[in-house]
Amino acid sequence: MKKLGMNVEQIEDVQSIVIKTPKGNWIFDSAEVSAMTMQGQTTYQVTGNPRFEEAAPEIPAEDVTMVAAQANVPEEKAREALVACRGDIAEAIMKLAQ
Repeated sequence: MKKLGMNVEQIEDVQSIVIKTPKGNWIFDSAEVSAMTMQGQTTYQVTGNPRFEEAAPEIPAEDVTMVAAQANVPEEKAREALVACRGDIAEAIMKLAQ
């Protein structure tokens, strides 16, 4: 590979790799990582079993206040319901009304 101008290096002692996306994070525990440099460009290869963790939705304070008022519950409980319902206001109010 060196004759082709390619250098491959194993990165040692990788504990985890996290790839962040708007929908959540891909997490590779105990991944194997190789760095390949060719023509001044470095490419990384990740090998392992990823797991996906969904991102918690951003809940605006106004939504929390509205749900708390409509369902007649404390704002902390309203926020928990909104997170569980992924930010769906109507669903959170219905859940708290049960």
